[in-house]
Amino acid sequence: MKIFQNAFSLSKRRGFHLITNDVLRAFPEISSLKKGMLQVFIMHTSASLCINENADSTVRKDFETFFNKAVPENDPDYEHDYEGSDDMPAHLKAAILGASVMIPISNGRLALGTWQGIYLCEHRNNGGIRHLILTAWGE
Repeated sequence: MKIFQNAFSLSKRRGFHLITNDVLRAFPEISSLKKGMLQVFIMHTSASLCINENADSTVRKDFETFFNKAVPENDPDYEHDYEGSDDMPAHLKAAILGASVMIPISNGRLALGTWQGIYLCEHRNNGGIRHLILTAWGE
């Protein structure tokens, strides 16, 4: 069994962003695994990761619209607003989506479906640099 781990950072504006190619560039060791698993983990509580549609950019816009409606900013019931009106909503959105994704590796490639990609979901207006840890293991 081989185990690899790399870290990399990204900075994205608010929204849902495909980062599949960024992950592959940051982690060429994936190509050495015939079969295995990749975990992508984001080290933040106001941004998240998910896997979804990789072809039509309107899906990513609709994700942002949905989450902004489901978890609105400026809610007077939120107490945690130290960093602005997007602070607590960003934490809630990140809790809903999660901090990591797992993807099978098959013949040195990510075994994603035809229309699947890895999203970095930036929930803050000014999220800054986001740090990710990539861990792959397999044969």
